[in-house]
Amino acid sequence: QVQLVESGGGSVQAGGSLRLSCVAYGYTYSTNCMAWFRQDPGKEREGVAAISTGGGMPYYADSVKGRFTISQDNPKNTVYLQMDSLKPEDTAMYYCAARFQDCSGGGAPPWTWIKEYNYWAQGTQVTVSS
Repeated sequence: QVQLVESGGGSVQAGGSLRLSCVAYGYTYSTNCMAWFRQDPGKEREGVAAISTGGGMPYYADSVKGRFTISQDNPKNTVYLQMDSLKPEDTAMYYCAARFQDCSGGGAPPWTWIKEYNYWAQGTQVTVSS
């Protein structure tokens, strides 16, 4: 079992920055892809960014490319989402997720496929005001 604990959400004005953290506890060796998703009420949950725990290129949704950066600190079992140049449309509940399969390659399903994730954090709210 793996438990994911998020922190770092909050309220910020447009153009500001926030950094989300997600710490993994338990059998973390079993997870090969860590990702961030977000969901606004009334909308579908969408993938924001993902990274393979074994290293490699990160993946981003087009809507956040150039503004968000996903990174990881493996000794701390922590994944970060640095969010810069925030826009009101970034307002959502943000979720950290982990899955057994890698983010890509070797027949792995796309990193954006929600149902392929095995573990989810509780969610942290990000609110961007104009």
